[in-house]
Amino acid sequence: MKKFVYIAVAAVCMLTSCCQQSDRKVAGHVIYIGLDGWGSYSVPAADMPNVKALMEEGCYTLQKRTVLPSSSAVNWASMFMGAGPELHGYTDWGSQTPDLPSRVLNSNGIFPTVFSLCRETYPGSEIGVFYEWDGIKYLVDTLALSTYKHLPAVADSDNPLCAEAERYIVEKKPVLAAFCFDEPDHVGHTMGHDTPEYYAKMHELDTYVGRIIEAAKAAGIYDDCIFIVTSDHGGVGRGHGGKTMMEIETPFIIAGRNVRRAGEFSESMMQYDVASTIAYILALNPQPQVWIGRPFTFLFE
Repeated sequence: MKKFVYIAVAAVCMLTSCCQQSDRKVAGHVIYIGLDGWGSYSVPAADMPNVKALMEEGCYTLQKRTVLPSSSAVNWASMFMGAGPELHGYTDWGSQTPDLPSRVLNSNGIFPTVFSLCRETYPGSEIGVFYEWDGIKYLVDTLALSTYKHLPAVADSDNPLCAEAERYIVEKKPVLAAFCFDEPDHVGHTMGHDTPEYYAKMHELDTYVGRIIEAAKAAGIYDDCIFIVTSDHGGVGRGHGGKTMMEIETPFIIAGRNVRRAGEFSESMMQYDVASTIAYILALNPQPQVWIGRPFTFLFE
């Protein structure tokens, strides 16, 4: 009898804890859209009406800085892992495993990510990551995900990642989803940054942002959703990885439920602050001690 009472009390406590956690959420859903190689320098001239509507409806900075080097894996890792390369250990553009020993490992044997934190906080939640560059899968803790897919772009056809994002949002209504497009990085490497081809690609990507927003509306989660659009690094000429401001300054745009309509903010932001801010939005378990990111609480009502 005592054992039954103990189990019942434990169940009630767990349910109460989950309800209190839910009450602290800023929003019930976060949709993260990452555009690889999108430098802040391009935003004023870019024809991106959907992105610029989010900027007007919410908050943004064009001065979020990369960690160094200003390359892909090290910066995606920092955005997802709430810390810099000195702690998570991914230091190069194509790191698939830590180049330095990670300071801490979670139960899945990887540095704690915002996805694993979401899984720990809400065990039954739908969490998905979809990406064009295959290197993303090494940085997100796939064991914590409900769904993850590599969807490379196909020339002269509808973008597979965008189409899958639309389907997934409508069908699964994820609590946390990340959609990572490999452009404009590829155009930057082939045709050059700050070129007509680069800006044409930015306009194309903006249509995907618009379609993802419409999918959230079709799924019935739009009014309880926050959208984040950001980037891992910028570029100069046909490359990146260096220390110019065109390479290290990236946009961070946030809009949606309970986000202040405050426009540009001046506070300093780093890549690892993104994970902490998502964790705050979803009221995830207290962030790991090893994280150094700061939740940008001032962005919310």
